[in-house]
Amino acid sequence: MRIKDKVLPGKLLLLFAVILVLGGLLLSGCTVKSKPIGWSGVTVTNDALFVASLEGELVGLNKSDGNRLWPDCSLETSKGTTAFYGIPAAEGDLVYIGGYDGRVYTVSSTTGYRGWVYPPDGNLEPIIGGLLLSGEKVYFGCNDGKVYAINTAELRKEWEFSTGDKIWSIPVISGETIYISSFDKKVYALNAADGTEKWHFEADGAIASTPLVYNNTVYFGSFDRHVYAVDAADGSLRWRSEIEAGKWFWAQPAASDNIIYAPNLDGKVYVLNAENGYELAAPIELNSPITSSPVVVGDKVVIASQEGRVFSLDTGSNRVNTPIFKVKNDDEGIFAPLVASEGVIYIHAQTSKNDTLYAVDVETGREIWVPVSLS
Repeated sequence: MRIKDKVLPGKLLLLFAVILVLGGLLLSGCTVKSKPIGWSGVTVTNDALFVASLEGELVGLNKSDGNRLWPDCSLETSKGTTAFYGIPAAEGDLVYIGGYDGRVYTVSSTTGYRGWVYPPDGNLEPIIGGLLLSGEKVYFGCNDGKVYAINTAELRKEWEFSTGDKIWSIPVISGETIYISSFDKKVYALNAADGTEKWHFEADGAIASTPLVYNNTVYFGSFDRHVYAVDAADGSLRWRSEIEAGKWFWAQPAASDNIIYAPNLDGKVYVLNAENGYELAAPIELNSPITSSPVVVGDKVVIASQEGRVFSLDTGSNRVNTPIFKVKNDDEGIFAPLVASEGVIYIHAQTSKNDTLYAVDVETGREIWVPVSLS
């Protein structure tokens, strides 16, 4: 199915700003003066949502009605506000989020007061991916090419591991192993306890997307325009997709019923057999780049395009008919990953100057509360 698209100036402005900022991180020695935009994802707890706004504030919302839990918490430092690209992580009374300024911030989920910051003095390089909380550790990758494990109880670094290039993905844990990708074309499996390497696999292109661990296999897309599947235990190659996409794979793939759904910046979703990588259906054409990682809700895969439309793909037929939802403002785009909870999808849409959070019922496409302006 082909879905018509129109190019909107507001989205082009935001995309251009993103390309300038993140493109500068790709080019060594290149100084980019444009202010980072940021596109924070949403984290969901039992009764609350947490997301960072374009203004550099952490916003806490009541899950049932979208009302604010407390006045927005500014994470501004002496150097001004920072951008947030990753998804916050929440546990107990703390919400954790990594910033473009190279610091991890904590905020009380009940009061909105800012807590400890890591590092307490100075900064790391930009943190583009989200954080992983597991046990008493927070794990994250950094633009300096390192993976960090921070002890949240003692506020100290437990270990770090160096890859060969920048890291923009989110660490994923399965059992006692951390999986993370790097621009050095590799996916790494690390011991969660001490950061020692178990194995690595090298693709033919840089990797920005977060790996997906599914059925003892690690799936990921690469800038070489192929999807890979490697054994989660030893890193051996299971398959490399025969299909070559039109552009880079950026978003994390999704999996359901032994099928891999891999969105691409060419505006298509590739439908692959999880066992062998063969195409099970023609690519689904949304005709707008896909940066946002999709989510599986029951028998549906929910996918958002940059132009601001959200689609529900039926996993039985591998078909998508009409969008279940479209953002209210024509110049809003969707770059942040989607998140779902109890049949509701949460969508962070934005322009270069403002951003909105939507809560939409997956089955009906109905908004469950009035859209919340975050800026």
